[in-house]
Amino acid sequence: MSDGRGVRMGAGRVLTAVPAGAGAAAMSTGIVSVALHLADVEWLSLFWLGVGGAIWLLLVAVFLSRLFDDRGRWADEADTPPALTGVAATCVLGARCVLLDWNQVGWSALVLAFVAWLILMPAVVRHWTSPTVGVHFLLCVATQGLAVLAASLAVSAPASWLVAPAVAAFLAGLCFYLLVLVRFSFDQFRVGAGDHWVFAGALAISGLAAGKLAPAVVSAGWAEGVHHAVRSAGVAIVCLALTGYAVLVACEIRWPRLRYDVRRWSTTFPMGMTSAASMTVAVSSDAGWLRPIGLVLVWPAVVVCLILLFASGRHLSRAAA
Repeated sequence: MSDGRGVRMGAGRVLTAVPAGAGAAAMSTGIVSVALHLADVEWLSLFWLGVGGAIWLLLVAVFLSRLFDDRGRWADEADTPPALTGVAATCVLGARCVLLDWNQVGWSALVLAFVAWLILMPAVVRHWTSPTVGVHFLLCVATQGLAVLAASLAVSAPASWLVAPAVAAFLAGLCFYLLVLVRFSFDQFRVGAGDHWVFAGALAISGLAAGKLAPAVVSAGWAEGVHHAVRSAGVAIVCLALTGYAVLVACEIRWPRLRYDVRRWSTTFPMGMTSAASMTVAVSSDAGWLRPIGLVLVWPAVVVCLILLFASGRHLSRAAA
């Protein structure tokens, strides 16, 4: 009996220790799985999908625990940008499932993510603060996540009626990016704890959304001009994301920050997303030169994911002790 109580108490301490932004871990592992699938390393892709799914289930347990046992903390966290990591994680993992032809899982993820987006986004916007930091770009990331998943289902299901909402989410995501960018504190490149990388990650997922929309608008029978515009936008956005990636790497070398912080998961996400976006746009926009770049960039993301998975596990085990 005492052992059972000890296990329950340890589990409770773990749930309490998980921060609001922990959804970035599911985002990161999910997009690394997508990138590895595109790189034709399926066995490792499925491993990371399993890890991402397990993290997502842990986040569901955290959400329910706080909703019923700590309503005050739940309310305090629900109106902050890190809460949107749950929306983005659900979309990314859903998109990976669609690549496996698990369309029913994709539909469920889309509905769940959209409902969460509708609930969380107004609260986050109401509590807007300036200057903005990296985590604020999650307004763009969560919205583009909906575009990616909807566009994926539009082709895979198929469901051409999803193309218009996906395009609307894509454009809204770009607007959110610009709104955050004009208030962004670029000093974060020097002092940020990891989430400053979402500066590039938001661009990368926007590029991925364009890459997914390009075939979707064709399957829906939209005008050739729209298809050309989406293809061109995908290449341009991915090039901007790659530039941002290079700048952020240079800043990490100039101002190294090696201590563990859960916000480092928001570093891995842009790394994996830039890889996935490069390989997706390489196909959708006939920009074959982007694929080798994506193939190279997937491996740093895998390595950093492994390091953070170990560090996060150690952190949670200490919390449960």
